[in-house]
Amino acid sequence: MNRPARIITVSAALLVSSAALAGERTVTLAVDKMTCASCPYIVKQALTRVSGVKRADVSFQEKSATVTFDDAVTGVAGLTKATADVGFPSHVVER
Repeated sequence: MNRPARIITVSAALLVSSAALAGERTVTLAVDKMTCASCPYIVKQALTRVSGVKRADVSFQEKSATVTFDDAVTGVAGLTKATADVGFPSHVVER
């Protein structure tokens, strides 16, 4: 196999293996400053606008959001930034 063909083969293998490592992930965020019934709606809208988010369930009673997302597209930092940008700071709940 010549050098360019080897480079293409190795590059393709790396792409496939990195895609295999990425996947769907679910985290629970504690959300601060939710004081009324419309707050969860605002938080949910902010989270679902983040690229890669597949689902967001927000609980006013528990002051939390459970978010399922593609970790190849976004991460916890993107989720917490989205909630903070609309006035609701959040952080991951350790389990």
